[in-house]
Amino acid sequence: MSLFLEETGELGITNTQYGILMVLHDRPGIDQISLAKLLGLDRSTTGMVLGKLEKAGLVGRFIGTHDRRRRNLALTSDGQAMLQRLAEPARRAQVQVLSPFTAEERTMFLALLEKFVGKFNGSTRVPIEARRRIGERAIDPSHR
Repeated sequence: MSLFLEETGELGITNTQYGILMVLHDRPGIDQISLAKLLGLDRSTTGMVLGKLEKAGLVGRFIGTHDRRRRNLALTSDGQAMLQRLAEPARRAQVQVLSPFTAEERTMFLALLEKFVGKFNGSTRVPIEARRRIGERAIDPSHR
């Protein structure tokens, strides 16, 4: 079982669902295809996961303002509340992942990881697009 699921199990949200909720928080109104591309998911998986989140009342779809054929996505108030409930368990999972390292090693590891990702980002199937622009939350190396 993943560390994330160990920490969040009682809330019934998977890693993929959490990723979608985070993107919708940072990019309200994004469409399903853009969401799938951003997270590196195929369209059918994205549709299935969104269907579950919508059925749970966490995500809503609405007609786009610029293109009425497009359905855009947004968190519902229940989705916002779930994301708040997930914050602490997700933080604990992150702390657990980094726990083998000292504070100095965490800082070094995260810097090296960022350098590695930066070097090969352009050659991946799903490159990271302007991470800071979409509000990505950087890992805090001070957590133990």
